[in-house]
Amino acid sequence: MRVLVAGGAGVLGRRLVPQLVARGHEVTATTRMARLGLLERLGAEAVVMDGLDAASIGQVVALARPEVVVHQMTAISGKPDIKHFDRWFATTNRLRTEGTDHLLAAAEASGGCHVVAQSYAAWNGIRQGGWVKTEEDPLDPTSTGKGAQAIRHLEEVVIKAGGAVLRYGAFYGPGATDDQVELVRKRQYPVVGDGAGHSSWVHLDDAAAATVLAVEQRVKGVFNIVDDEPAPAREWLAHLAACAGAKPPMRIPVWLARPLAGKTAVTMMTQGRGFSNAKAKRELGWRLRYPSWRQGFKEELA
Repeated sequence: MRVLVAGGAGVLGRRLVPQLVARGHEVTATTRMARLGLLERLGAEAVVMDGLDAASIGQVVALARPEVVVHQMTAISGKPDIKHFDRWFATTNRLRTEGTDHLLAAAEASGGCHVVAQSYAAWNGIRQGGWVKTEEDPLDPTSTGKGAQAIRHLEEVVIKAGGAVLRYGAFYGPGATDDQVELVRKRQYPVVGDGAGHSSWVHLDDAAAATVLAVEQRVKGVFNIVDDEPAPAREWLAHLAACAGAKPPMRIPVWLARPLAGKTAVTMMTQGRGFSNAKAKRELGWRLRYPSWRQGFKEELA
């Protein structure tokens, strides 16, 4: 098929494009910066596109004539700033709202090609009941931050358009966790409170493989793309530190973490809910190379 990967030079796009090419698809991949050579080396036709400009997106989609558009546009870079989450994610939030709307409009104008879009499901499930959530459970409805609002918008409009939403867990793999690992090594990534809040992880290669299946099957609806082992923060953070050759993470109480790290970090560490991948395995036929972050962290940081 002809596939347009919007945001092909991002950490997931760089793993996704080669897998699509290897499966025989004709891939056009976009970047907002001078990464054309990288995308060409990965086997794609590379084009520059401004993900916040409707005219730029419309022109690229019209020229590529894709049968499937994969929305992987984000702008997440630099040192994690969870305390000021909305500020850190400001451009990504716009890409998930304005950018998504522009992509859907261009897809419709080109003849209604199928859309597969990136969403997020690591710790942000509804904070009621058990620690692990399915696609039938809503994302945390109490979160009023701009990031949560942007994700809700993206999911609503993509589903309404008959597309697929892939809720990826927290990424790890080449280039995905370098900044976090650096904080862990400096002992600047503590466990907050009891560290009971659960998170879900997924290796970039497994996330890319699931995306290829969603593209080829043109699935509709929501899918959690996470590994087999949602886990509390106190477990995965201690294991990440051990794999990175760092000292065990410090522990700080909630009352101290709230002004230092912010509400989002406290929620993630103490109340976060992980996610189940049963639907993706069942309906996509997805098989993970890294079923658990325990194996994946160890191999990535060896």
